[in-house]
Amino acid sequence: MALSAADLPAMYTLLANSMSTDESIRKPAEAALSESESRPGFCSCLMEVITAGDLASQVDVRLMASVYFKNSINRYWRNRRDSSGISSEEKVHLRQKLLSHLREENYQIAQMLAVLISKIARFDYPREWPELFSILAQQLQSADVLTSHRIFMILFRTLKELSTKRLTADQRNFAEISSHLFDYSWHLWQSDVQTILHGFSTIAQGYSSNAVEQHHDELYLTCERWLLCSKIIRQLIISGFQSDAKCIQEVRPVKEVSPVLLNAIQSFLPYYSSFQNGYPKFWDFIKRACTKLMKVLIAIQGRHPFSFGDKCVLPLVMNFCLNKIADPEPDILSYEQFLIQCMVMVKRVLECKEYKPSVTGRVMDENGVSLEQMKKNISNVVGGVLTTLLPNERIVLLCNVLIRRYFVLTAGDLEEWYQNPEAFHHEQDMVQWTEKLRPCAEALYIVLFENHSQLLAPVVVSILQEAMNGCPTSVTEITPGLILKDAAYGAAAYVYYELSNYLTFKDWFNGALSLELSNGHPNMRIIHRKVALILGQWVSEIKNDTKRAVYCALISLLQDKDLSVRLAACRSLCLHIEDANFSEQDFSDLLPICWDSCFKLVEEVQEFDSKVQVLNLISVLIGHVNEVIPYANNLMQFFQMVWEESSGESLLQIQLLIALRNFVVALGYQSPSCYSMLLPILQSGIDINSPDELNLLEDSMLLWDATLSHAPAMVPQLLAFFPCLVEILERSFDHLQVAINILESYIILGGREFLSMHAGSVATLLDLIVGNVNDRGLISTLPVIDILIQCFSVEVPQLISSTLQKLVVICLSGGDDRDPSKTAVKASSAAILARILVMNTNFLAQLTSDPSLSSQLQQAGVPIEENILLCLVDIWLDKVDNVSSTQKKTFGLALSIILTLRLPQVLDKLDQILSVCTSAILGVTDDLTEEESSSDNMSSSRSDGEGTLPSKEFRKRQIKFSDPINQMSLENSLRDNLQTCAGLHGESFNSAIGSMHPAAFAQLKQALKMP
Repeated sequence: MALSAADLPAMYTLLANSMSTDESIRKPAEAALSESESRPGFCSCLMEVITAGDLASQVDVRLMASVYFKNSINRYWRNRRDSSGISSEEKVHLRQKLLSHLREENYQIAQMLAVLISKIARFDYPREWPELFSILAQQLQSADVLTSHRIFMILFRTLKELSTKRLTADQRNFAEISSHLFDYSWHLWQSDVQTILHGFSTIAQGYSSNAVEQHHDELYLTCERWLLCSKIIRQLIISGFQSDAKCIQEVRPVKEVSPVLLNAIQSFLPYYSSFQNGYPKFWDFIKRACTKLMKVLIAIQGRHPFSFGDKCVLPLVMNFCLNKIADPEPDILSYEQFLIQCMVMVKRVLECKEYKPSVTGRVMDENGVSLEQMKKNISNVVGGVLTTLLPNERIVLLCNVLIRRYFVLTAGDLEEWYQNPEAFHHEQDMVQWTEKLRPCAEALYIVLFENHSQLLAPVVVSILQEAMNGCPTSVTEITPGLILKDAAYGAAAYVYYELSNYLTFKDWFNGALSLELSNGHPNMRIIHRKVALILGQWVSEIKNDTKRAVYCALISLLQDKDLSVRLAACRSLCLHIEDANFSEQDFSDLLPICWDSCFKLVEEVQEFDSKVQVLNLISVLIGHVNEVIPYANNLMQFFQMVWEESSGESLLQIQLLIALRNFVVALGYQSPSCYSMLLPILQSGIDINSPDELNLLEDSMLLWDATLSHAPAMVPQLLAFFPCLVEILERSFDHLQVAINILESYIILGGREFLSMHAGSVATLLDLIVGNVNDRGLISTLPVIDILIQCFSVEVPQLISSTLQKLVVICLSGGDDRDPSKTAVKASSAAILARILVMNTNFLAQLTSDPSLSSQLQQAGVPIEENILLCLVDIWLDKVDNVSSTQKKTFGLALSIILTLRLPQVLDKLDQILSVCTSAILGVTDDLTEEESSSDNMSSSRSDGEGTLPSKEFRKRQIKFSDPINQMSLENSLRDNLQTCAGLHGESFNSAIGSMHPAAFAQLKQALKMP
C-alpha cells in the first residue's frame, strides 16, 4: 500500500528511533523502514521530512531521511524485474521538489541534496530530465550568494557523477554540457576572484566593525562558492574535451584558463603570512585555494599535455614552480602542501612522454602529415621550450637545492625520530610520495637525474665527496655537516643504476660506509640508517669479493639499538636474499644470528607494518636458504606466537601464511614435524565461515596445497579437511586451479582410504565443476579425472557417472573447429572415455546405453542418428592428432576393442581404425616426454634440483610409470581383435580389408609383424 502525507508523523518517529542508542527501540525502527523502502510514496515522505520548514532544527533526522533516500535511489530508481521500483509520476514529483528546495541553509543537508540530485541525474539525464541544467542556470541569474553556492554544489556533484559515465553517447552529452556551462562558470569564477581579492585587501588594511564582520561571513561564502566553481572548471576542461594527446586538437580553454589560475595563485600567496595569525578562517581558505589551483593545473597538464605545452602556458607555470622550489619566500617554506604541488607539477612535466622525442617511425599517406608526425612536431616544439626553461645551470641548481634543502632532516624530524623511531621509519619509508615534502623532493630528484644523468652524476658525486670530507666518520655531534652527509648518502642511494659508472661501490664501502658502522654513538643512527638503505639499493652493483662484508654489515645493522635502523636493515636484507646472485655460502654462518635478530625484532616492534616487514624477511629467508631444518623448532614457536597475536590483522596473517608455505616446502619430507602448529592454522584459514575468510582463503589454499604436496603420507587430520574443499567450490570457482591441485594430491596421497571416506564428496565436487566452469577450468580438471580412473578403474566410473555423461555430451557437441581450447577439452574428454572402455568395458557400454544420457544429448541439441558408442568412435578417430602419445595409445586400444562389436558400421570405419592403431604402434610412445599436467606446478619458489622431489611429484611419476595402458600391448590386442572381427563378419571383413590402400595395408603388416 502506498504511503501518503498521513504517514509523515509515523515516518518521522521511525527515523528518530532508528538513531536511538537503545537497541530495543532502534532495531524495530530499522526493520520497519526497511520494509517500507519498496512501497510507493516512501521517497516522497522522506523528501517532505528533509524539506519541512518546522524540522529545520532537527538536522539529525533530516540527515537520516536523506541517507534512506539515497539508498532508495540506488536500489529502486532504475526499474528492475525483481521490484516495482519508483513510479514515473513519483519520480517527476521528486525531481521538481528537489529543484524547488535549492536554498538549504544547513551545509550537511545541502551536501546530501546535491548528492541526491547527482544520483538521479546519472539515471535520468538527459532522457527523463533534460531541463536539469537549464533550470539550475536560470536560478543562478537571480540567486543570492547562499543560493548560488548551493547551486554550484549541485553542479559540481552532478558533473562529477556524469563524468564517470564512459559510453560514447554519455561523453558526447558531457561535452555538450561543457559547451553550455563553461563560459558562464568561467566568468563567475573571474568575477568572484576579484571580489575575494578586494575583500582580502580590505581585511589586510585592518578595518574592524560589526558590519565588516558580517561582510566577512558573506565573503567567506563567496570564497567557498569560488572553490566549488574552480572544481567545476576543472571537471569541464578535463572531462568535457577529448585528450589532445589522442586527437591532436587544441583545447582552447587550457590556454585561456591556465595563466589566469596561475595569476590567482600569485595574488593569493602574499596573504598567506598576513592572515596566519589574525584570520585563521581565511588563512585556511588561502591554503586550500592555492593547493587546489595547483592541482587543477597538474590535472589539466596530464589530460591535455599539448595544449598545456603552449608557449603562453608551460613556461609561465614551470618558471613559477621552479622559482618557488629553488627560492621560496621564508613563509612559503612552511607551506609544505603548496611546495609539494609545485614539485609534482615539475616532475609530471619532466616525465611527460608526450614531451619526449618519439622513437617510433611513421607512415605517410596521400593526405599529408600523419597523426604521429603531428605529435612528433609538437613534442619537438615543447622539448625546445623545456630546454630553454632548463639550461644546465638551472638543472644543477635544482639538483643542489633538492639535496641540500629538501633532503636534509629538520629538527622536527629528529625529534619525531627520537620519540618514536618505528613510526618515523614507516613515515619515511612507506608514505605516498605526494603526501610529504621530503619523499616528493626525492621523487622529483630521481626523475631529474634520469633525464640528465650525465650532467648530474658528477654533481652528486661532488656533493657526496664534500659531505664525507666535511664530516669524518668519527664525528658524534649532530652538526650541519652530519645532516648534509645523510642527505648526500640518500641522493647516492636513489640513483645507484647511473651513479655506479662514476663511483666504485667496493672503494666507497671500504673507505667510508664500513667505517661509519664502527662508530657506535647513538647520534650515528642517522648515518647508520642511510648506510642500510645504500646497501639495499646498490645490491646489483656489489661484486662477489664484497658480498661477505656487506652481509656482515647488514647483520650488524639488524642488531642496532635503534628500531628505525634495524627495520631499514631488514628491508635491505630482503633485497639481498632475493637477489639472483645471492651467495648462500657467504651467508650460511650468519644465519643463526639473523634468525635470532628477526625473532627479537618482531617481539620489540609495535607497529603492524613493522611486524609484516620482519615476517616478510623470515619468509624470504626460508624460501632461499637450505639450512632451515636446524631452526625448525624455533620457527614453529615463532609462527605459533605470531598467529595468536595477529587475530583480526589479516594482512599480517597473509604474510604468515606465505611464510608457512615456504616453511613446509623447506622441510619437505620432514614437514609432519610441524603439523601440531600448522594444521590448526590451516583449518582456520580454509573455514569459509571464518570472519577473515575473504582475506585469508587464497593463501590458506596455497598452504594446503603445499602441505599435501610435501606430505610423506596422509594423516587423519588432513583427510578430515577434504569436505572444506567442496564447500569452497560450492561458493565460487575463484580458486579453481589450486583446488584441482589439492584434489589431485588427495587422490595420489590418500589412495583407497581417501576414496572410501570421501567418495560422495569427490563425486559432488567433479559434478559441480564439469559443466559449470569454462574451457580453461576443464583443461585443468580433466587430467585429475583421468588419474582418478586410472587408480580406481572399477569403483570410480560408477561413482562419477553423472560427470562422465557430461563428458560424452562435451565430446559429441560441435563448435571446436576454430577454438583450440575447446578442441583440447574434447580431446581430453574423449581420452578419458577411451580409458574407461579399455579398463572397464562393460561400464562404458552401460553408460552409453543409459536413457538419461540420450535425454541430456537431446537437451544439448546434439543429434544422435546412430549408436552413441559409434559416435564416440568418430571422435576418437577425429582427435587422434590432438592428444599425447599415451592418449593416442589409449585411443588405439579402445578402437581395437570396437572391432569386437557385432555391428556392420564397424567395417565402414575399419580403414580409419586400423590407420590410427598402426600409427600408435609404429610411433614413439615415451611417457616421460609427455607434458606434465597443469597441476604439476609447484607452490614453492625454489629452483629445480634442490634436494629430492616433493612426495606428491614422486608418487605421481610412479602412477604414470605403472599406468595399465603402458603395460598393455596394442599390437597383441589389435591382432587378437582383428581375428575376432573376421570371425564376426566373415566375407564382409575380407572385402573391407581388400579395399584398403596397399601402403596402409603394408604398414598394418609391419605393425603386426605379419609376413
